[in-house]
Amino acid sequence: MRDFAQQLLDLARQGGAEFAEVYQGSSVSHPVTFEANRLKQLETSESIGTALRLWYQGRPGLAVAYGQVEPRQLVEKAIALSKLNETSPLDICEPRRDINPPIGTAMTVEALVETGKQAIAQLRDHYPDILCGGVFDCESSQTLLLNSEGLYCTAADISLSFGLEVEWVRGDDFLGIYDGEVSQDTLNSEIVVQNIRQRLHWARENVPVTTQKAPVIFTSNAAPLLWSTVAAALNGKNILEESSPWSKTLGKLVASPQVSLYQDPTAKPYICHFDDEGTPTRSLSLIREGYAQELYGDRRTAHKLGLRPTGNGFRASLGRYPSPELINLIVAPGSGNLNNIISQLDNAVVVDQVLGGDADLSGDFSVNIDLGYQVQGGQIIGRIKDTMVAGNVYDALKQVIQVGGDRRWQGSCYTPSLVLDSLSVIA
Repeated sequence: MRDFAQQLLDLARQGGAEFAEVYQGSSVSHPVTFEANRLKQLETSESIGTALRLWYQGRPGLAVAYGQVEPRQLVEKAIALSKLNETSPLDICEPRRDINPPIGTAMTVEALVETGKQAIAQLRDHYPDILCGGVFDCESSQTLLLNSEGLYCTAADISLSFGLEVEWVRGDDFLGIYDGEVSQDTLNSEIVVQNIRQRLHWARENVPVTTQKAPVIFTSNAAPLLWSTVAAALNGKNILEESSPWSKTLGKLVASPQVSLYQDPTAKPYICHFDDEGTPTRSLSLIREGYAQELYGDRRTAHKLGLRPTGNGFRASLGRYPSPELINLIVAPGSGNLNNIISQLDNAVVVDQVLGGDADLSGDFSVNIDLGYQVQGGQIIGRIKDTMVAGNVYDALKQVIQVGGDRRWQGSCYTPSLVLDSLSVIA
């Protein structure tokens, strides 16, 4: 990989580019797929992609190739594309070597198959009528980032993951539940199996919603609906454009004192040493006890805001320029698990899975509850259907009743359950 990348850099400089950068990613995965309670498919998937970004006569150009490519053609394409763009300032990191040892432990295909079979068998022991499916995977990936100024960054990791989907059809009533786990060491399906069993138990009976305005519990599955909006509000690009409601609130109270959020790039299973611009990642205290503390951005955004680079310039895809994105958004825990929280509420609604997109930057949301429950007298009495929950994220986070201690990873967000006061529940 490195020889090819260096060849691209040399050709770009020979062609007149003032600066060139090569980002290359490769992966090998072995997904094991289950469908309708049975093993369906074993695969091996390999991919390699190369992105060449350069500045030619002050204009940026980006060309992408997958698999094998003739290096001179990729350079010529990037230079040709640069001529279509406006001039743009160049902001690059200082030359350094950042070579990181591989992280993670591989798992054989046979072990993945056995883990899947056991998980499905454990679920069907208690609920023989359900249909289970899912994908269990072991993926090895490598990242290489070089530029013409002497930057050389590498990282490699092995990630283990699985997602389980359960369907329970009773007449014209359809219930779908999904859960999963990501790890760099070993897969333990027991916790996921227990969580799915609990949700199947809670959903045995359908009940009507008994309130229109009440405390709403967002489980760790549903809570990212809230945190994705918070992440957007602290995005330096949105701050610069003054499109964020928090554009002028650094150091001010923006949420309940129970709410603290931070970024930790060293947290497993999503360890990240450097961003897609080569900037070292670092921890950020985003909200501390309700007060907005820090912003994040790519190099260009950080420079405009007068910030030390935060290491948050990431590509949405190889063909995109780096833009601000959080890594490992960690929500500080409170106390109590979900059952403890439920036991303290007389009348409430639990939101566990939602349908629809995230709230927009204004914070307003109105989503269908894909999986939710009614709480009465400190107990879940059944599943609610055909129900929506609506409100505003920023207002809701000022009315937090409790933050739980039951944190789980949802993507790269590590969040507990939390209880919000007086959202609208619409049946």
